[in-house]
Amino acid sequence: MSKIKIGVLISGSGSNLQSIIDNIENGKLDCKISYVIADRECYGLERAKKHNISAVLVDKKEYGKNLSDRINVILEEDKNKKPDYIILAGYLSILSESFINNWNRKIINIHPSLLPKFGGKGMYGMNVHRAVIEAKEKESGATVHFVDNGIDTGEIIMNVKVPVLEDDTPETLQKRILEKEHILMIEGIKKLLKI
Repeated sequence: MSKIKIGVLISGSGSNLQSIIDNIENGKLDCKISYVIADRECYGLERAKKHNISAVLVDKKEYGKNLSDRINVILEEDKNKKPDYIILAGYLSILSESFINNWNRKIINIHPSLLPKFGGKGMYGMNVHRAVIEAKEKESGATVHFVDNGIDTGEIIMNVKVPVLEDDTPETLQKRILEKEHILMIEGIKKLLKI
């Protein structure tokens, strides 16, 4: 039986991507990455190339509203490489409704908060951690969820909690949550592959 294939969509350094690659290589994650697709120039593409994974730039500036259509064409072009699931690992663009409907319950995302808190438009990266601290929250964390046609509104698969310390800055909180994100992303993928 051939391995389950995943496509990983990224926008940044690719630290979650690296965690996925490491866990595949050490046998803790039983799947294969067929594509890494980025919506902007980023270091994550280099990470993919270093591991001989197809790395494709579909620049948001170039494709704009047709970004999701272009990504779908890439995923469909080579039927042997077409992924079974899509993993959003720090992917910042909004996918079109038709793309999401086409991949219904086959796309997961990781978000750096305890959804439904601190999700939605504008809530990404440091914005999330800043908002958590400003709201004087006692805990934050990360959430893996299915992607639906809302922003960060899909069914929650699992999450992990991290205490917010009195002297936390957005940067220190982000660092602690990111360490947990890497573990949670792998657990979320494992759960997805068994669904």
